[in-house]
Amino acid sequence: KVGLISGICMIVGTIIGSGIFVSPKSVLANVGAVGPCLTTWAACGILATLGALCFAELGTMITKSGGEYPYLMEAFGPIPAFLFSWTSLIVTKPSSFAIICLSFAEYASAPFYPGCDPPRVVIKCLAAAAIVIITLVNSLSVKLGSYLQNFLTAAKMIIVTIIIVSGIVLLAQGKTENFKDSFKDSTISVSSIGLAFYNGLWAYDGWNQLNYITEELKNPYRNLPLSIIIGIPLVTVCYVLINISYFTVMTSTELLQSQAVAVTFGDRVLYPASWIVPLFVVFSTIGSANGTCFTAGRLVYVAGREGHMLKVLSYISIKRLTPAPAIIFYGAIAIIYIIPGDINTLINYFSFAVWIFYGLTILALIVMRFTRKELQRPIKVPIIIPVIVMLVSVLLVLAPIISAPELAYLYCVLFILSGLIVYVLFVHFKFDWPKKISEPITMHLQMLLEVVPAEEVAE
Repeated sequence: KVGLISGICMIVGTIIGSGIFVSPKSVLANVGAVGPCLTTWAACGILATLGALCFAELGTMITKSGGEYPYLMEAFGPIPAFLFSWTSLIVTKPSSFAIICLSFAEYASAPFYPGCDPPRVVIKCLAAAAIVIITLVNSLSVKLGSYLQNFLTAAKMIIVTIIIVSGIVLLAQGKTENFKDSFKDSTISVSSIGLAFYNGLWAYDGWNQLNYITEELKNPYRNLPLSIIIGIPLVTVCYVLINISYFTVMTSTELLQSQAVAVTFGDRVLYPASWIVPLFVVFSTIGSANGTCFTAGRLVYVAGREGHMLKVLSYISIKRLTPAPAIIFYGAIAIIYIIPGDINTLINYFSFAVWIFYGLTILALIVMRFTRKELQRPIKVPIIIPVIVMLVSVLLVLAPIISAPELAYLYCVLFILSGLIVYVLFVHFKFDWPKKISEPITMHLQMLLEVVPAEEVAE
């Protein structure tokens, strides 16, 4: 049974990952000055808190696992729900895995190239190696994956504490020159704010994960909203303080030129113990990647079981009892994303896709207030909160397309809509010819990977 303190720790541990070591540079690049940069970080925290409260209402009203899938199913029927699982499998989860592993690679390679950027090929090879290792660990053993997670979560909290405490000490010593005229030279437009939010919200990603533990919480109707109201603002304070710490030793220009922001901070503040920073950031990013792989494999597994993906993806290893085919599928797609993409493009691509479905899910909450009045709502948020989150998500999706259209957004929309073709052919009409192709493939993969369907547990 998870109590209030554990619930808060779970939020803080899930959200703080690689984002805070990667996004500061991109947020600053989009808004151009220290003041708007810190304001963006605080605003992203407020939006994540409001969004999480909406999800708390949904999670206690419809107590099924599978993230947004059951909510979209209840409100709008099978097509939007299928498109959500399709987009998660093909776009959001693998690109998220790829971003985290690229972040790991940047920090792991930075100390070996002092004073210059590591070559792109080195970063991409390292990231691919990380994906392969994490995929192997999670395919071979559930226990090993969770032990690794506990150790890496502790490492992550240590580095966050070191950076914040160092920043407070430096502020006390009067290092405040970079905060003077903090709104001067800012470059604010609808597009730049949208892109800054994409990068800031990437660091808060995981704010909607709490619904997965509703059943384990003690007194969930009190502790779930309390965990959110305490946990996410706590993360927001940490993020703002970490950014303030960066600005105590770096000007805006220096921060933008830094290949790995936390490494530059460590070099200037913790010398000669500066090696601590890249080491612990590497632990933190690997922890995020491991957590992503662990949960994402379960999502592919559920979709396969529902008949929305190849059946073999829902199979389980006979010897190791892990959803090995799902995890391997994931790693393979993540490696494909690494080849052409850099971190910023992937974050914009990921955020664009994910906010389409966050917006749809919040719309589902508003719609069900009128269409499903009979449902029990142990947690009920004021209607103004989902309306605000809904409007912000519409802005976040439309702003970058209208003011700075890029091909990545078009590809993303095409990927999502291609799910309709898959749905019509394989789920709706259930044609026979795809079965004739997929059955021998499934059989050979079963023998190769030694996997079988999970046993049905009687309710």
